[in-house]
Amino acid sequence: MFEKFGQMMNLLGNKGKIQDEIQKFQAQVGTITAEATSGAGYVTVKANGRMEIQSVRIADEALKLNDREMLEDLVVAATNQALSKVRELLAQESAKMAANIGLPPGMLGGGIPGMGG
Repeated sequence: MFEKFGQMMNLLGNKGKIQDEIQKFQAQVGTITAEATSGAGYVTVKANGRMEIQSVRIADEALKLNDREMLEDLVVAATNQALSKVRELLAQESAKMAANIGLPPGMLGGGIPGMGG
């Protein structure tokens, strides 16, 4: 317990570096993207680090099947996979940020606040 308290006190003396790392992280979030496909490539979804869907591509072959329910399911599946990949990338970036400011592994709780982590 006291070890973590000491680490936190050291961080307080490093306020400038912490602010710089947070700004770098926020800039990095905007550049993170992930793509996922479902239905053997029938649907492809691209999402960014702000959990926004950037694009949805539906293959011509999928449209020819004329199966609306299947297509809707494929869009949901690809979207969820893309968002899951983004969450993984954000966790990796936040771990790098934590290491750069001197936080021990896991000190940030391992999840991204507000993103189900």
